[in-house]
Amino acid sequence: MKRRPFVTALGGGLAAGLAGCLTRDDNEEANGDATTDPEPDNPDLEGTLEVVTYESMLDGETPAGPWLKDEFEATYPDAELEWTLLPDQGINHYISRASQGGAIDPDVYLGLNIDDLVTVDDNLDDGGLFRELNLDRIERSDRIRDGLDMGDPHGRVLAYDTGYISLVYDETVVDEPETFADLLDPAYEDALIAQNAQTSDPGRAFLLWTIDAFGEDGYLEYWDDLADNGVRVLDDWTESYYGAYMNEERPMIVSYSTDQVFASAEGNDLSRHQTAFPNDQGYANPEGMAIFEGADEVDLAYEFVDFALSNAAQAKIAERNVQFPAVADEHVDLDDEFDQYAHEPPEAVTIGYEDLRGNLDGWVDDWARDFASQ
Repeated sequence: MKRRPFVTALGGGLAAGLAGCLTRDDNEEANGDATTDPEPDNPDLEGTLEVVTYESMLDGETPAGPWLKDEFEATYPDAELEWTLLPDQGINHYISRASQGGAIDPDVYLGLNIDDLVTVDDNLDDGGLFRELNLDRIERSDRIRDGLDMGDPHGRVLAYDTGYISLVYDETVVDEPETFADLLDPAYEDALIAQNAQTSDPGRAFLLWTIDAFGEDGYLEYWDDLADNGVRVLDDWTESYYGAYMNEERPMIVSYSTDQVFASAEGNDLSRHQTAFPNDQGYANPEGMAIFEGADEVDLAYEFVDFALSNAAQAKIAERNVQFPAVADEHVDLDDEFDQYAHEPPEAVTIGYEDLRGNLDGWVDDWARDFASQ
């Protein structure tokens, strides 16, 4: 899954280790003459825009997707936004369609992460599947916080939110683990729930976090030790969180550092929703949006990407998707509860695009042989 030199560590809340978001000048230099998707004099803003995204964006008590649809259609009254649920195979579904020359119906993909881009470029020609974005057509692109550039050398994706993978624990049962090594102590025997790195975004992020911490040659040994101490690996976050953790089967789970936002809104006891950042770190997992190469509604797609970076959209995505906004603070107004209960790690780490190329699948496969189900 990843490669050598395989680690990009991000100090200071993600800003120190990454190059920062693309600027318009960066985009022009990458595009040569900056003619990629030139802006039309009269953009076509009529028609049906199809956007594919993951389930939690659309389903649940207060998902962000329905609000985005209503507001986008109110802003562009001659357009309709049609949501499509991401297939079970995720990005691999569209890779397969592209490799076979099949039609790809959606115009926009909402929910890409760095791993997805690496998988695309490891299986298709570099820079494939999605269009290189002309940032001159996305006026709000310069609002994105430094450090949320997703590392794509082909300029196909912009972040719309970010989460930090952390540990969530019940402080009435276990103490806060201060380091990864603490998780191997007898006090944490049979305590931790993790997710399958083959099928779960937080599960894969936690695996990559351990690779960051212990190195390409040491992470499997660490997982051997976790297994000896009784880590339980379930297929996905929903099963592990709602099925196991919320039923108090174990006192600790790999989850998100925004967990208390949701728990507070649901009126849950926050003693079971404490956030731990082992090694004073959290694993940053920005989510991005991209326009498919064969999009029918290119003009509307650009408008949607820009709309998703607006103040109102960023606030709703953050509060309803329970993730941090992609834009700088001055461009989004969050409610007091989000500010109170959403926790950022002292240091954010991630493994970047260049380091993941050529290694991602191998690392996950090596891990899965022994740990995919515990």
